[in-house]
Amino acid sequence: WFQYMSTSECYFTNGTEKVRLVQRFVYNRQQFLMFDSDLGKFVGETRYGKVNAKRLNSIPAIMKDRQALVDTFCRHNYKLFRPFT
Repeated sequence: WFQYMSTSECYFTNGTEKVRLVQRFVYNRQQFLMFDSDLGKFVGETRYGKVNAKRLNSIPAIMKDRQALVDTFCRHNYKLFRPFT
């Protein structure tokens, strides 16, 4: 069996003043790709991840969508996350 998994993590500094989104993409327990909103781009961890990072970083619509997730996912759900942070 093969396993594919992705996670999204929001990091809050001083409330919602500084918010960082990190998305991780894992295949068979090995992280191959990640998106870091502080870097503003996808970063490949493996050869396959590097190819995909280069492709995804070259598509403006995907990059705009990922940057918007900081507001639409992290900041929007801050009140839900706050008791656990």
